Amino acid sequence: DLDHAIPPVLQWRLSSLPRYLAAADVERVIASCDQLTKGRLRDRAILLLLARLGLRAGDVAGLRLSDIDWTTGILHLSGKARRQVRLPLPQEVGDALLAYIEQERPRVPREAVFLMMVAPYRSFAQSSHVSTIVALALKRAGVSDPPSTGASLLRHSAATSMLRSGATLEAVGTVLRHRSLDMTAHYAKVDIAMLA
Repeated sequence: DLDHAIPPVLQWRLSSLPRYLAAADVERVIASCDQLTKGRLRDRAILLLLARLGLRAGDVAGLRLSDIDWTTGILHLSGKARRQVRLPLPQEVGDALLAYIEQERPRVPREAVFLMMVAPYRSFAQSSHVSTIVALALKRAGVSDPPSTGASLLRHSAATSMLRSGATLEAVGTVLRHRSLDMTAHYAKVDIAMLA
């Protein structure tokens, strides 16, 4: 048996195309959060953090009330390797967070921004809760055959949208908190015109 004699083919981890949604689909997903159903203000705020700021699921799950500076419109995050970063809070995202906190968030003494909607109103124990919210919103919005259903889909969509809107790789890398420009350049592969 010569199968063991053939070395495996090495694959560069950034060789595939990023999975993303078209801008219209992202808007449909966000719009799927009607404001009459319990939990949808929370879900809308989460989706906007992912789609507009390109946050990671772990960033959203770990967000604390003290991380939001309402006076300056700044969001304070502890990213990978505990790197501290400050991001501007777009008006739309800030409004969605405020609506959730004032109208829907359970009145319990917890520092986490996002809580489960049933007692005892715990914070998200895992970032997979954020991905579940994305998957349910995709289904509600009727997005057929999404390339994936996790929270990273909206992060990738945000990066792709920023690049297509003319943002530089450096600017997108700063927002996404990439350490390497190679990581950000991965998103440029979806736009042939940009690569030319």
